[in-house]
Amino acid sequence: MRLELIRHGQTDWNLNDKLQGSSDIPLNETGRGQAIEAAGLLAGADWSAIVSSPLGRARETARIIADTLGIELGDAYDELIERDYASNEGRRPVSPIPDEPNDDYPDIEPRESVSRRGIGALETIRDTRLPLDGDDAHIVVVCHGTIIRFILSEILGREVPHIENAAANTVEWDGAAWHVLSINGGVVDTDID
Repeated sequence: MRLELIRHGQTDWNLNDKLQGSSDIPLNETGRGQAIEAAGLLAGADWSAIVSSPLGRARETARIIADTLGIELGDAYDELIERDYASNEGRRPVSPIPDEPNDDYPDIEPRESVSRRGIGALETIRDTRLPLDGDDAHIVVVCHGTIIRFILSEILGREVPHIENAAANTVEWDGAAWHVLSINGGVVDTDID
């Protein structure tokens, strides 16, 4: 089973470097164009399903991709909602965002919680879709940059770079474990320790 983790298209808050987190901010026109471009990159493959986070920016990106590819839009998974930045949402970061709450970010969701939710979402999608689509299923999963980055880092056991809007990040389930095949459309070097 292969999953394409796609970050939603751009929003005005992305454009202005504001933390969005669980705030439900819509796509802007650039974001809608990015969703169409993402659909173009996904064209030609046999997709079993397109699912997403329930937040509007992810759901709209998924809907644009589904409509462009002629595939029915599937379920939304609450576990795929972006990291909760709590009182910092709508603000520009004042310092590097930590893994755990600190004085600048006293109420953010801890990284471990986000990673656990993200991996749990992949497992739920796997367990839901495998009986329907089989081992060769290819599923588009539209969600958010930080949760994608934390999922990929957890699987790889090392940090990964910033996830670009509408970029494809490929993970594969081999029957025993998840493997990261690409990040931001580039092949992953699995020989790096």
